[in-house]
Amino acid sequence: MLSNPLVITLPPSIKLDDDQLFELCDINDHLVIQRDTKTGDLLIMTPAGGDTSNRNLSLSAQLYNWTEKDGTGMAFDSSGGFRIKGASRDPMNPDAAWLTLDRWNSLTPEEKIKFPPLCPDFVVELRSPSDSVVSLQRKMQEWIFLGVKLGWLIDRKNRQVYIYRSDKTEECLDNPTSLTGEPLLVGFVLDMNKIW
Repeated sequence: MLSNPLVITLPPSIKLDDDQLFELCDINDHLVIQRDTKTGDLLIMTPAGGDTSNRNLSLSAQLYNWTEKDGTGMAFDSSGGFRIKGASRDPMNPDAAWLTLDRWNSLTPEEKIKFPPLCPDFVVELRSPSDSVVSLQRKMQEWIFLGVKLGWLIDRKNRQVYIYRSDKTEECLDNPTSLTGEPLLVGFVLDMNKIW
């Protein structure tokens, strides 16, 4: 995904409601579309390139496989968006996400079909070659501000992982071989050899 999206400014007479935004995203599923919550501008981004997409699939597959065995939550891939009150963009799209089953089950069937109106408990952002680390670090800080309990920013270029926690502590690991989701995701270990 490009870090500099195409910005489309809509005239003041056009106000997309949440249903219309969802429909617009749904019929243009080859693009990543977000709305700037302050200006109402549409931000259009291209999908990830082949290498990043492949690594993201490995990440999502590992999270999904653990989620299926664990049974305490729901996992989401990079095409999933979340509507979060107070976010700078609507919907917010992490590269991978997870939330507890109780929180997922508290949603109505319609909320599950559209962009779920809640913040995930865990998110991962995978740096694409065109992404700046600084912009992704800001995004991770926003995720924590919005309610994420654990977040990982994986910088493949520099082989570093930035870990963000709800208590506002941040940590940077150099070239780890694995990451553990403890204590939030009990037993989840991400094999970084498949990501690097």
